[in-house]
Amino acid sequence: MSQAPTPEAPAQPVIGWSDPARAEQFARWLTATATRHGLQPGSLRLASADASFRRYFRIDAQDGSRIIMDAPPDKENSAPFVKVATLMQAAGVHGPQVLAWDEPLGFMLLTDLGAQTMMQVIIRDNPQANLPLYLQAVDALIAWQLSSKPGVLPPYDEALLRRELALFPDWYISRHKGVVIDDAMRQTLDKSFEEIIRHNLSWPGVFVHRDFMPRNLMAGGTLAEPLGVLDFQDAVYGPITYDIASLMRDAFLSWDEDFCLDVTIRYWEKARKAGLPVGDDFGEFYRGVEWMGLQRHLKVAGIFARLTLRDGKPQYLADTPRFIHYIRTTCERYRELKPLLRLVEKIEGIEMPNVFGFGRQ
Repeated sequence: MSQAPTPEAPAQPVIGWSDPARAEQFARWLTATATRHGLQPGSLRLASADASFRRYFRIDAQDGSRIIMDAPPDKENSAPFVKVATLMQAAGVHGPQVLAWDEPLGFMLLTDLGAQTMMQVIIRDNPQANLPLYLQAVDALIAWQLSSKPGVLPPYDEALLRRELALFPDWYISRHKGVVIDDAMRQTLDKSFEEIIRHNLSWPGVFVHRDFMPRNLMAGGTLAEPLGVLDFQDAVYGPITYDIASLMRDAFLSWDEDFCLDVTIRYWEKARKAGLPVGDDFGEFYRGVEWMGLQRHLKVAGIFARLTLRDGKPQYLADTPRFIHYIRTTCERYRELKPLLRLVEKIEGIEMPNVFGFGRQ
């Protein structure tokens, strides 16, 4: 999971480079690109780094600012980003435009969508005050989904779902929690994952952003300006339930269910009116969103554990209680998921008494 560029700290005269050769390549690229695009090299400063190996710089130009992406080609493939940026533009979605790209070196010049993410302008203690922002996000999502065509983006198929779900036992349970998965646990995980995959693949396919959440949406100066959409390089073609689940069940932000229902119903109504395949029964659609959200949070738990243990980025695990809560809440609602609920509670050391006063068996 990546993080959109955020407001920079005070301008830094020097950008740090761990590889002197890459620093020299960048200096040459920047000199040539600055001449062609009217950039001011002396204004270069760090905008953000994300959960991958990408970094973003902000630089002034004659008519505003631009974003530079530093994506080492041996670690990051930027071709999907360029492809999806083109698809976003064709869909009428406000995303960054690629102005220059040195594919062999992995340097890219982009339009700048601003310095404030939706996350930064959200009013956390007043959900309804954020409704206009969320409806902007809904409009952008529907425009993106309406442009969908099969065979254009990689499929979000059973194989990919299985790989993502495997992150939970491999990285979260085994490596982060230090729990040895015995045969009974493995059987529970396997059976639960089969149910999750079956439910999620039963929904029609559309373009899926895959990280459609406030951290990756850029707020305009006014509500008249569309939200900018970032971090779309992992887009796929998959279940229509995914992106609305991502938006309303954010790994970094929690809302009460009334607000989640309100926005999801508004999305469903608009999507249905636009002809998107969300079905005629909102209850059924909401169940689909819950099952898709469950898959996402099992995956996220594994990814955040991997970021900590493999990549030395422990800050992501601070949000562990949030997505464990999401997982437990969804599992509590569905009979097929009760064994998974008991497994998660055992791993987390949570003892929940039943109605007779005894612990769960």
